[in-house]
Amino acid sequence: KKLLKNIKKDKIEEVTDPTAWLIDNSISQFIILHTFEIKFMCLLGYTYFAGYKVFSYAPATASTAYKFVNQVLMSTGGGILVPIFLNGTPVPLAYDYYIIAILITFGIHHYCPVMRDVYKLSSVFKFVITVSYEIIRAGVVCTMTAAAAKKIPPSMVSFPLFGPIICGCIGGCGAAFFPLNKGLEPIKDGLASPMFTALLGAAGYHIYLSTSLSEGCMNAPKKAHLHVVSFFILVGVLNAFGLNIPRTKKEVSVAKKES
Repeated sequence: KKLLKNIKKDKIEEVTDPTAWLIDNSISQFIILHTFEIKFMCLLGYTYFAGYKVFSYAPATASTAYKFVNQVLMSTGGGILVPIFLNGTPVPLAYDYYIIAILITFGIHHYCPVMRDVYKLSSVFKFVITVSYEIIRAGVVCTMTAAAAKKIPPSMVSFPLFGPIICGCIGGCGAAFFPLNKGLEPIKDGLASPMFTALLGAAGYHIYLSTSLSEGCMNAPKKAHLHVVSFFILVGVLNAFGLNIPRTKKEVSVAKKES
């Protein structure tokens, strides 16, 4: 008992996170894909938008197989290229729920083409699809960037610098280069908005988490993910509703010819 009296109890200080409010709310939990159910719901919006682009630009005489394969590539382009770079398994082969979501939205486009008109006419529906698309795209960028940072060994500084950024960027816009016979045509007239945002998002996410910038920040990966997805949603909604759309490639080429 005397010994016990002489023992001083260590005071346990509770560490509080002053920025916990960023992720401790229902909206943040939704956009950082806190549960599988949320992820699959947003994935339906993501694959729907990919299918919208495929069916809108595919030739009228194109076969069903051609459209389906194109939608798979459009939905998982970056998830095919980056795992190949990192000696991993491409997304459509590794995750069955991606294919299930693609099959569902492909069926909607194939059997209910009127839904593409709904996207054009309904601002609410367009907003929901755009937000879902950007949430998944931001998740892919962050996931690919983090995976590459763990897989690629550092060569010049204490962490791999350019490799994860390149992988994250390709993860967010890799579908633009599919089918691969396009070559570098998609960037001939400059980077499109998804490419530019993917590059900025991957660079910011990787540099923040790999340097002293994130020291002392609790749940830094989640908070960095939150900032990336918020940026993607903002730019995606502005572009979708024509509030801040840069000139398209066709307009740039026309302007060059006129000058």
